[in-house]
Amino acid sequence: FFFKQKTAYEIRNCDWSSDVCSSDLGIDTGGTYTDAVILREESEVIASAKSLTTREDLALGIGRAVQSVLSTSGISAAQIAMASLSTTLATNALVEGQGDRIALVYIGFRNGDIAKNGLSEALKGDPYLELKGGHSHSGSEICPLDEAALSAWITGLTGVSAYAVASQFATRNPAHELRTAEIIKEITGKPVSASHQLSAKLNGPKRALTALLNARLIGMIDRLIRRAGEQLQSLGIQAPLMVVRGDGALISQDQAREKPIETILSGPAASIVGARWLTGAEDALVSDIGGTTTDVALLKKGRPAIDPMGAQVGPYRTMVEAVAMRTTGLGGDSEVHFQVEGLAGGVFLGPKRVLPVSLAAIEQAQIVHDALDAQLKSTLPDEYDGRFVRKTTVEDPSGFTDRDRQLWLKLTNRFLPLGQVLTNRLESQALSRLVSRGLAQIAALTPSDASHVLGYTDVWDKEAAEKALLLFGRRRTGAGVVLSTNANDLAQRIVDQLTYQTTVALLEAAFGEEEVEFGASPFMLAAHPLLQRGLSGHRGIVKIDAGLNIPVVGLGASAPTYYPAVGHRLNCDMILPEHAGVANAIGAVVGRVTMRASGTITSPSEGHYRVHLRDSLMDFGDEEEALLALEQALCRSAQSAAHAAGAEDVELDISRDIRKATVENRKDRKSTRLNSSHSSVSRMPSSA
Repeated sequence: FFFKQKTAYEIRNCDWSSDVCSSDLGIDTGGTYTDAVILREESEVIASAKSLTTREDLALGIGRAVQSVLSTSGISAAQIAMASLSTTLATNALVEGQGDRIALVYIGFRNGDIAKNGLSEALKGDPYLELKGGHSHSGSEICPLDEAALSAWITGLTGVSAYAVASQFATRNPAHELRTAEIIKEITGKPVSASHQLSAKLNGPKRALTALLNARLIGMIDRLIRRAGEQLQSLGIQAPLMVVRGDGALISQDQAREKPIETILSGPAASIVGARWLTGAEDALVSDIGGTTTDVALLKKGRPAIDPMGAQVGPYRTMVEAVAMRTTGLGGDSEVHFQVEGLAGGVFLGPKRVLPVSLAAIEQAQIVHDALDAQLKSTLPDEYDGRFVRKTTVEDPSGFTDRDRQLWLKLTNRFLPLGQVLTNRLESQALSRLVSRGLAQIAALTPSDASHVLGYTDVWDKEAAEKALLLFGRRRTGAGVVLSTNANDLAQRIVDQLTYQTTVALLEAAFGEEEVEFGASPFMLAAHPLLQRGLSGHRGIVKIDAGLNIPVVGLGASAPTYYPAVGHRLNCDMILPEHAGVANAIGAVVGRVTMRASGTITSPSEGHYRVHLRDSLMDFGDEEEALLALEQALCRSAQSAAHAAGAEDVELDISRDIRKATVENRKDRKSTRLNSSHSSVSRMPSSA
């Protein structure tokens, strides 16, 4: 992982009448805001701008933010040498359970394997086929691929946007995955995600999950990048568009379209790069709060670690190389839930994001206020009070039941009170499915609304937020009393809850990085009453003190609002850099192209060395010949990918992981793994 600044620049289309000759544009699309920054020679932030994220078409928000930052900076579009995009779209989609309808082809595994490995939960009812085929660990075919069954199944499917394919030991021999992908493309023309192209590691079910999630994200990431490119071109920006990968490196827009799963944690990874650039911190926890999630990572000696287990987002553990980061469904726009347990009652935040009521009232003031006023006049509180819903697309949803479609037809592009739309529990379940597919949007009470009432911010409709808080406060606790009759009091309880959940997320990340065995999960330790008492400096018969031993770098537009209290609670230094609100966009600019390729050599028998590549096998009788062939193939692969991303000058790093087993006092090769990495050290020219 590199933080070294690029040192060589090729300057074109330079306006020498300006004191700025060539600049870089960084863009970050978050759940609530889209940020844009312009940097001069990666040493100075010239200007930054924010625009509301337009979830119905993210490129509209991108266009507004870019237009604003160009205007503020005085930089012309021709002076932009490179544009780079980081996005939380893939991360948020997985956390919130969104994505297109896909189909999975699962080859050569045991029957029932899907249910045992969590794939059925990830499929969410999408179709799958368990097919005969697969290979052994040495790459030999175990059973021929059942092409007839595959073709018949595919022909009968409808409403599928993309396919995922995973075959047993495909990383040792990808033949069945490649043939399956070929058949699918011939019949449907739809995109196919083959698991061996996403990871060279073993563990078939985990590779299948990664391929499944990649297929689900293809449509939405493709739409984002295509529309973003159109917006930039309409503004006169002809510079190449790069995308931030989950490890903070840059890839081309075409590479991101092909492997969108690699953009999970793109926004959070960019924030880590940005945090390091902004603060120069060596050892610190970096916490980035957005509208949907809070992302926490550890900087150690100035660098974040790459998660050896693969990126985890929400409930999913993938095989994607990404920064070791914990993502929690907690943000400024997290839905506020009523906590019914116990006599006192309370609130809990997340994990899903909703549109703040105060923002909904800005968009459709009359509708929202009329509904809130009518609900306040009613003497009978309802669980749907203060909540609204609208459709987000005019396209008729495919792949859903009649009940889902009937509910969708009830919706309009105007907000409707949720109680007016839902008449029974089955419709509530249908609405959840519509929301998970991004076809409907809920507006409800959030910490952002509470912040407006407390005076921390004033960009949206404070009056609507107050009404929503009063409606929420009418709910009765286990003791039979109302939760709160004062909007300010309830708003403070919501902000306090955000502080608590943020401290738990930070402590959980800290315990996860500790090299000490505590005998309990990081979450259990972080939320333990003794530790929480220690944070308050408990003084009884027992004296308990607790806190973080390193500083926290707080990022995100709302960090200055919420994080001073978090630092106080954790008894640690809280660093809030000047440009904390646009750190992701800054990180998108100062990253660099890094490409990795890896392969394996096995020895099925004495004197026989088999090279396993992504698309073929090669057999050798000499060990060094096999090593040299693999090394050359990996170098070509990494270098080709780096050039495809726009890199010019490259640095090469090769590592070998040789493992041997002793059999009858003789050392035999068990496996050798080579890794090749190419990294760019130059700026991409505007014509790249």
